[in-house]
Parts: sequence; C-alpha cells; structure tokens
Amino acid sequence: MKQYDKWNELKKSINQEKVRVGFKNRDIFYMNMGQNIGFEQDGKGEDFVRPVVVVRGFNRDMFLGVPLSTKIKEGVFYYNFEFIKSDVKVKNSALLSQVRLFSTKRLLNKIGVIDKSDFEKLKEKLKNLID
Repeated sequence: MKQYDKWNELKKSINQEKVRVGFKNRDIFYMNMGQNIGFEQDGKGEDFVRPVVVVRGFNRDMFLGVPLSTKIKEGVFYYNFEFIKSDVKVKNSALLSQVRLFSTKRLLNKIGVIDKSDFEKLKEKLKNLID
C-alpha cells in the first residue's frame, strides 16, 4: 500500500531545507524520489530514496534527471550501463521514460559518475525516445 501521508510529511521537511548540494551533469546521486502515483517511479525505504543520473543542470535549484534501477531491463525505454560505487562496479538501467525535472532540494549524496561514453549514449537514446 502506498504511504502518501508519510511521504507528504517528509516532503514538507525536505522543502524547508536551506542547504543546497552541488552537482554536475553525469553525477549520480541518491535522492528523495518520493511516493508517486500510477506507474511513476517511486523511491524506496523510509526516506523514499532512489538513484538518479543528472542529465542537465539548469541552475542551482533544478536539473533534468533520469531515475535508475538495479533491475536490468531491455528496450527503447531503458539504457543499461555500469558505474563505480564504493569501489564496486554496479549495473543499472536508466529508466528513460521517467525523465523529469527535479529540485536540488531532493539530492542526498553523490554515489558515482556515469562515464562520458555511456552518458553520450544515454542522451542519444533519450533524444531518440522523444523524437
């Protein structure tokens, strides 16, 4: 069962945060993704957390990001890649159909960086999905 009330309480707290986390394109962060509706991707655990790759920063307050999943998926809606997290290679699927604008207030901690080659391929696949 969805925990909307719990997420709304956490969201109120996140919104009050004054600290901004610095980020760059290609960074991978854990962030408070939230409890969403329908088929929108949710965060997991007590703090509704999910990893996200920063595709494009617009300013210090918002960025375009793609949520990640450790469940490897195939098809036009996904891009599979590996990155180093705590000295370990981790396989992920970028959920391209879930691309969206995020507030930097949601960012928690940086866990890695997608390499340049994979980043360019991810962006190309994202562009193709939109066309």
